[in-house]
Amino acid sequence: MSMSENLDAAKLKVRDLRLSFGDKEVLKGISMDIPEKEIVALIGPSGCGKSTLLRAINRMHDLVPIARVSGEIFLDGKNIYDKELDVVDIRRRIGMVFQKPNPFPKSIAENVAYGLKIAGGTSGKNLQDVIKTSLEGAALWDEVKDSLDKSGLALSGGQQQRLCIARAIAVKPEIILMDEPTSALDPISANKVEKLMLELKKDYTIIVVTHNMQQAQRVADRTAFMYLGEVIEYRPTRELFESPIHDLTKNYISGDFG
Repeated sequence: MSMSENLDAAKLKVRDLRLSFGDKEVLKGISMDIPEKEIVALIGPSGCGKSTLLRAINRMHDLVPIARVSGEIFLDGKNIYDKELDVVDIRRRIGMVFQKPNPFPKSIAENVAYGLKIAGGTSGKNLQDVIKTSLEGAALWDEVKDSLDKSGLALSGGQQQRLCIARAIAVKPEIILMDEPTSALDPISANKVEKLMLELKKDYTIIVVTHNMQQAQRVADRTAFMYLGEVIEYRPTRELFESPIHDLTKNYISGDFG
């Protein structure tokens, strides 16, 4: 596959992305292509810029006055930092699931419907259908179908995280960003979320930040190793873990780091 063919196939293209908070440069010229309907894992030590990169893809740094962004992020060929583009629409197309489950203090059904109502979307039976479909998509429907009026906060941690995933997919995004989605969960709940990610890949492009290298190997098609604000190595997951090119990558995945 030639370089141009590979670029054309990418859902998301990051080009020389730099991000600073005041005088501190946190991302230092990131460039990478994210193929459609694949899972890409971002690994690396704490503070290396993984979550910052994820939030830049969702334009969450717009809300931080001291944040300065340069470079480009293309979604289907259009730069999401183009001032003419609607940020609300970008965030609809690029959903976000956070490290700690954050359901709203509303019913399960209202949690799922929240984004749709903000977007002025469906109502009545159509809304009920979307709620059901989204909960099914998040592998949660069978567990909550008889208690949709129950508070989302009453669910277990693992169920809350899947509820947040249902809320994210209800607005039909194209990309789902996940920032350590299983780090606050017990192993059984984490396993359910990993299986869910593999199912969701059929319909969505997923970028996941994880400190769990076994998780990256289980779910990710490609993995990027980040260190001090740079992508050191970005390759198919199996290749990166079995035959890393850079010593930094090799040392990190073998535990001989620092």
